[in-house]
Amino acid sequence: MTTIDYRKAGVDGLEVFYREASRVDAPKVLLFHGFPSAGHMFGELMPRLADKFYVIAADLPWFGQSGMPGRDKFNYRFDHIARVIDRITEFVSLNRFAIYVFDYVAPTGFRLVARHPKRVAAIISQNGNTYELNGYGSL
Repeated sequence: MTTIDYRKAGVDGLEVFYREASRVDAPKVLLFHGFPSAGHMFGELMPRLADKFYVIAADLPWFGQSGMPGRDKFNYRFDHIARVIDRITEFVSLNRFAIYVFDYVAPTGFRLVARHPKRVAAIISQNGNTYELNGYGSL
């Protein structure tokens, strides 16, 4: 079974913890954890997928081992969190990838898709929600 590597990346002054498994040249899958979890929820799944895919799961800001700045220092809206994860995809060179979204964090993944529709090869949603944001635009 493939091992999982644990890494950290600085994104605009925020430390983001992420897990990765497999070869970088394999098809890529970006996993979004649910609430109130973190990337550790994929601990058994990642090695199983790693035979065929390069798999990455970041702990979103304020979850798991990622940075937890106060609300006065970090905007915890889905749009901003999506920008942080977008920077992680650049950091690890995810040019084309599938996403798996789960639960409460699905809107973050969907915003990433809306921002880069040609980079996303597939969307896998498990209990993911989407909605219009009254007064703040739509997804």
